Amino acid sequence: MSAPTPTGTPGTEEVGHASPVAAARPRASNALLVVLGLVVVLVMVAGYVVINRTGPAQRQQNQQGQQAGSQLRASGLPSTVPTSLAYLMGLSTLPAKAAPGFTLTDQAGKTVSLASLRGHAVVLEFMDPNCTDICPIVSQEFIDAYKDLGVAASHVVFIAVNVNPFHVDVASMATYSREHQLNSLPSWHFLTGPVSALQSVWHDYGVAVSAPNATADVVHTSVAYFIDPSGVERFVAFPMVDHTSAGTAYYPAGPLAEWGHGIALVTRSLS
Repeated sequence: MSAPTPTGTPGTEEVGHASPVAAARPRASNALLVVLGLVVVLVMVAGYVVINRTGPAQRQQNQQGQQAGSQLRASGLPSTVPTSLAYLMGLSTLPAKAAPGFTLTDQAGKTVSLASLRGHAVVLEFMDPNCTDICPIVSQEFIDAYKDLGVAASHVVFIAVNVNPFHVDVASMATYSREHQLNSLPSWHFLTGPVSALQSVWHDYGVAVSAPNATADVVHTSVAYFIDPSGVERFVAFPMVDHTSAGTAYYPAGPLAEWGHGIALVTRSLS
């Protein structure tokens, strides 16, 4: 069987279970142009996050590497992370400053604040509990990273903040966590809360979200932040996804495993 043809876009995603109403909607050319335009905007937002949250020295190195067509290693990355893996992850350093705080509720109904996680390295992502696109792929990468960490996993916390404003109930977070085996991670928290509180977190971390109505697909920036045990954000990375010609999301097994290993390497360096 021939390999699927990748048609995906890194850094953004269009996700959500297709409801009967959504499935019946005609796919007019104008609607397609709107979606494509939105994806372009989100890619630009993702780029803005990297440009504005990385230091000037690293930006210059990245630009030089792109101009030279070679993989120049950006300064400040963990020495244990190979340059090729850093490029795969879109891994960049961030100015050393406190990560924006928040207090939300996890899939078990427990109140969790970022401040309460001091003493642990934190991997922070943004997910939709109805996602059938990149979120399940990132979930598998979290599971792989947890296994890779071994005993060091006790010093790492994996967090996702909900990006679906129409499904903010704890039960939705619990269902997603169970269906994707994330409950097997003792330090997993899928956080949700009032829409206003979620919007504040999205804003603070440069995450663009488009969810026009309850039956529409959610489009959002996919980004991972690495926060050290003192609460300082240190690195940012951009998960990727490919799509078959039929539109089904997938990611090749090799890069998928590399991503999990990369997460483990970065978090281990923080601990």
